[in-house]
Amino acid sequence: MQKLLIVGCGDVAWRALPKLLQRFRVYALLRDPEQVPRWRKAGALPLLGDLDNRASLNRLAGLADCVLHLAPPPDRGTRDTRTHKLLAALGRGKSLPQRLIYISTSGVYGDCQGAMIDETRAPNPETARAVRRLDAERQLRAFGRRNKVLVGILRAPGIYASDRLPVERLQKGTPALAAADDVYTNHIHADDLAAACCAALQHARPNRAYNVSDDSQLQMGEYFDCVADTFGLSRPQRLARTEAERVLPPMQLSFMRESRRLSNRRLKEELQLRLAYPRVEEGIAAALKERNKECS
Repeated sequence: MQKLLIVGCGDVAWRALPKLLQRFRVYALLRDPEQVPRWRKAGALPLLGDLDNRASLNRLAGLADCVLHLAPPPDRGTRDTRTHKLLAALGRGKSLPQRLIYISTSGVYGDCQGAMIDETRAPNPETARAVRRLDAERQLRAFGRRNKVLVGILRAPGIYASDRLPVERLQKGTPALAAADDVYTNHIHADDLAAACCAALQHARPNRAYNVSDDSQLQMGEYFDCVADTFGLSRPQRLARTEAERVLPPMQLSFMRESRRLSNRRLKEELQLRLAYPRVEEGIAAALKERNKECS
């Protein structure tokens, strides 16, 4: 059985774990010692290490046949120093991984003014976090070419699940953009992103990027309206962009400055993924059922 190293053991990795254990002996790189029992009980082999501490990564050299890299970059700067340290650690081994799959962001495309785009679109990141993600992609691609390691890039948009919905935002009455000023936004359910990770480990092509997005083509306000209607909340007030820029915080505004629609043809044809939640409406309805079940 091949060995798989998961780097970035958050929600998506946890959702992917049961399926990964069917094919791999799974090692989980954990920064928090308190998470060790949970991952061990689930069937993974925990390793303590921190991507911000180069010395803590020495055990990774030559460890795994495959790597699933889900860790985010640091929250400052233009470089992903964490990916740099990870690749340095992997490169010190006598044997290198055969496959490395990385979750990036569709934010690397920047603002496309609502156009439908595929993975051939030239990256043009406009936020600092997207710049760091693109830096990670470039480091990984170079590592793959240099060492003949198959590198696959999964570019994910907004990830949602039952506990990752803008319910609190709606309860606070935070406004959205008026339809005339609104932007197109893209989404993927966390379960489908986890499934895409598993599919990419099996089917991804060398140095290939994949848009991991569902089939929806919604404006951001329509997404908020759908969540509000499903959860019995008031729809958000709509504001013109000039007014929104006056009253909304910069972080929220940053998500309202980019508009694009993602083609997921490669995801379906090359990774052979069948989405569990092809449309946002289906995923949000499932999230409500899950919440109601948890509360009953």
